[in-house]
Amino acid sequence: MRLLDDGLSDYEVGRRTGIPRSTVLNWRRRTSPPVNRRLFMSPVALRAWRPADLRAYAYLLGLYLGDGCIVEVRRCTPRLVLVLDARYGRILDEADAAIRRVVTGIDVRRNTRDGCIALVVTHPVWPSAFPQHGPGRKHTRSIKLVGWQLEITRQHPKPLVRGLIHSDGSRCTNRFKTRLPSGRVAEYAYTRYFFTNYSADIRGIFCEHCDLLGIRWTQSSFKNISISHRDSVALLDSFVGPKA
Repeated sequence: MRLLDDGLSDYEVGRRTGIPRSTVLNWRRRTSPPVNRRLFMSPVALRAWRPADLRAYAYLLGLYLGDGCIVEVRRCTPRLVLVLDARYGRILDEADAAIRRVVTGIDVRRNTRDGCIALVVTHPVWPSAFPQHGPGRKHTRSIKLVGWQLEITRQHPKPLVRGLIHSDGSRCTNRFKTRLPSGRVAEYAYTRYFFTNYSADIRGIFCEHCDLLGIRWTQSSFKNISISHRDSVALLDSFVGPKA
């Protein structure tokens, strides 16, 4: 801003500072610095970072493992991107609130896509908050929770499972017919949950935390975890329930 005040052009300021010309132009148009935006954290602070709200972090971790990624561009602050189904407004609002509780004083942008809404948040802490970040799709590489994450999720398994189901799960009613010995055809219906993910590691994280909660699950296919036991469904209904 001092260089701009000295009368230098956007191009010249960009050349001297190594900042893209478009960024310089945005700063020229501002009347004040960005509100509540920290674009730098020291390596020591990043290594020592822990979430401000542990329950919110466990939920956000579940969303990230299913529908999230971190975008790192040279000379730019990392961006967390969560791409969620636009039909479920409550999940979008809950995800937005969780982000703001995990890292306070940040802006959450909503970008509309075909049938989806991307929550986009810029902050240098994201690669430290989600050390599972890496090149390539999650199911093609190892996904393991680190020690401090496991301490949080084992303390708060319900929000993690809720986040995983909100991202890659479903709740549905299974109906079937059967012929009784009397000859009558009876129709039955029961509620079941599915968790679907191509990553064996992420499915393992889901199942491990279901075990902590006493939820009975079965693997119904190479990518699907099914939960249909009545008591387990009732337990999931108590803190997950239908998507909305």
